[in-house]
Amino acid sequence: MDQHSRHNEEPQDGQDHAVAPGGIVVGVDGSEHGQCALVWAAREAERRQLPLHIVTAYSVPIFAASGLDGGYATVDDSVIREGADAIVKQAMDKISGYAIEVDASVENGDAAGVLLDLSADAALLVFGSRGRGGFVGRLLGSVSSALPAHAKCPTVTVPLYCADRLGENTEDKHIKAEHAKAGPRAVENVVAVGVDGSEQARVAVLEAAEQAQRMGAKLRVICAVPQYSGSLAWVPAPLDRDALFADIRVQLDAGVAWLRSHFPQLPIETDLRDGSPVDVLVEISRSVELVVLGTRGRGGFAGMLLGSTSDGVLHHAKGPVLVVPDREDPRLADRHKFGPMLGAA
Repeated sequence: MDQHSRHNEEPQDGQDHAVAPGGIVVGVDGSEHGQCALVWAAREAERRQLPLHIVTAYSVPIFAASGLDGGYATVDDSVIREGADAIVKQAMDKISGYAIEVDASVENGDAAGVLLDLSADAALLVFGSRGRGGFVGRLLGSVSSALPAHAKCPTVTVPLYCADRLGENTEDKHIKAEHAKAGPRAVENVVAVGVDGSEQARVAVLEAAEQAQRMGAKLRVICAVPQYSGSLAWVPAPLDRDALFADIRVQLDAGVAWLRSHFPQLPIETDLRDGSPVDVLVEISRSVELVVLGTRGRGGFAGMLLGSTSDGVLHHAKGPVLVVPDREDPRLADRHKFGPMLGAA
């Protein structure tokens, strides 16, 4: 068999199509955002040697009728379907040079629901930060905001800003203006993961370490501590803030010792910063291969790094962001053996 093995060259109807368990799913809609997501997903499928499933989704418009015969009418979906077929065929042609198994399907239904259903059997779900909408019913965009919080598998959001690092061109004038203003940028072979001392963050760290190993990259564990607010506003800084940073440093070092016990060959470093977690991670996303976050956290010493912060990072990141859902991991059981951790008795 040719190493560029192809399956289901003709897009399949969603009702009759099953995604290969453990494969990578990428949503496309014909937009530049979708193209960036497609290229990133193909590279990741090749890196992991997993099958790639390309999907687009559309909904048939329903119009309210007027006149005496009031009611509702649907339009013939044949033209819409033909356009969706063309999108996935174009996507398959675009990545034909990758040494991966690829198939595709056109799904009739709500895009968010379709992708969430597919996430149950996928190893990874990939999509652009937004799309052009059109007949695919905004597969990307508002959908990309909902998926990381509800998907059953890790998700990667790929912004159009990183088109240049993926070898893609963009006609977006805002992106062009940002690139012109920022000038040439070097991207470090680094996977950066945000932590806040929560169990969800430790799950994200494990996923980030595995990804760094796959990419042959360094792992950078980042904790950003915002200025006091809310219940912490009464603390008489600066002495207590210095003590807070010292305490966080001890916990970060203990966490790194734990990580190294599970990933002894992986280069790991920590980065403790004073500032807004969103601002810090968005800025870091410009110069690293990947930023990793958990879906939520309980706050802790970093003031809610995860949760609302992950939403902020997803909306403004300048590079791919991987969001890891809550899950059980047996490696969490021995974390307490390596030193202090937030909330430990």
